[in-house]
Amino acid sequence: MRAPITVQFSRPLAIAALAVTAVVSGVAPAAAHVKPGTPASGKPTPGKPTPGVPRAGAPKEPPANMSTVGGEQLGRPGPQAGAGAPALPTGLSALSWMVSDADTGQVLAASNAHWQLPPASTLKMLFADTVLPAVPGTATHKVEPAELTGMGDGSSAVGIVPGQTYQGADLWRGVFLRSGNDAVHVLASMNGGVAKTVADMQAKADALGAKDTHVRSPDGYDAEGQVSSAYDLTLFLRSGLANKDFKEYCGTADAKFPGGPNTKGKPFGISNTNRMLSGIDGVAKYPGLIGGKNGYTTHAGNTLSEAATRDGHTVLVTVMNPQENKHDKVYTETRALLDWGFNAIAAKSPSIGTLDPAKPSSSSKSPGTAAATTDSSGSLGVLGWTGVGAAAVVGVGAVYVVLKRRPVRGRRRG
Repeated sequence: MRAPITVQFSRPLAIAALAVTAVVSGVAPAAAHVKPGTPASGKPTPGKPTPGVPRAGAPKEPPANMSTVGGEQLGRPGPQAGAGAPALPTGLSALSWMVSDADTGQVLAASNAHWQLPPASTLKMLFADTVLPAVPGTATHKVEPAELTGMGDGSSAVGIVPGQTYQGADLWRGVFLRSGNDAVHVLASMNGGVAKTVADMQAKADALGAKDTHVRSPDGYDAEGQVSSAYDLTLFLRSGLANKDFKEYCGTADAKFPGGPNTKGKPFGISNTNRMLSGIDGVAKYPGLIGGKNGYTTHAGNTLSEAATRDGHTVLVTVMNPQENKHDKVYTETRALLDWGFNAIAAKSPSIGTLDPAKPSSSSKSPGTAAATTDSSGSLGVLGWTGVGAAAVVGVGAVYVVLKRRPVRGRRRG
């Protein structure tokens, strides 16, 4: 199967076009529209890495003190599993991961579950939890040029055209399938603006008990101080699956997206960048996968939250920043942890914590076991597909697009 095509916009030409007329732009905006935590240049402040992310060459070790929300074992460093649980998969290299039973809320195993790390586009799950009730699929909206400003350099996009009217459902498919930051910004505008949406997302995170999460951008693009955790991302996925629209969008492998001038108004196909769902680029589909959200940015590495069902049980797995630099490592680790989770449920393994902190956890009855950390190669995870549809279009203005099969390693995507 042919890999999806990524569209990048020429930064100098896009800026020039913005000065004349509105265009679709995936580049950093002018000084009046910079992301939080950046100077007027729109570039990240040198020497100020995102909290929780070690500088290049530094040991990647979890903080000495992590939250114990959900259970004391969840605050311990390194892999944790209940006493008598099946042996954990070998070769796990992620900085943080967690396996949970969605139905009971029991956490079955974890490693550094509360390590605050950049979430990348998995934060879009919180965005959907927050904004879907306010902007349903039945809504319609004519996109204004200003709504497409403020996206970070190299942002993923689905190809929204200024001046065109879209259904809410199309915009949400742009968010979930193509991880489109352009779709996020339009939906945020429909919700009252980016600033309001960020505040709403933070309030939603707090309401869900996601105390590790600090929201700075609605789309997950790297911003100073923007962090979440495997525990919190799992909360966002579990909450989202209770919404039938969220569940439908996150489980859609392929769809048609409205076209524009470059496609003569004809819709074009888009595939989900979650390769365990879509099966693209050589990743086998996972049996019983419900769906979830993947992400990649320079600082976050690869992140992924997935839900799958088997024999009447639903398992949730979140993996953050695998360190072993192998193709599709985030997917292979997630797959192994999903398999382990179903085996643990079948074996009636004791939990080590809960997604419902108000409820008692069986971890107090079982001290559990802590395994040694398996691997830390010190490199970022392999870059996932976060491109846009092959027929992505731009509005009025002399903006050129460069088509290429694979995003450049190390480029921020969000």
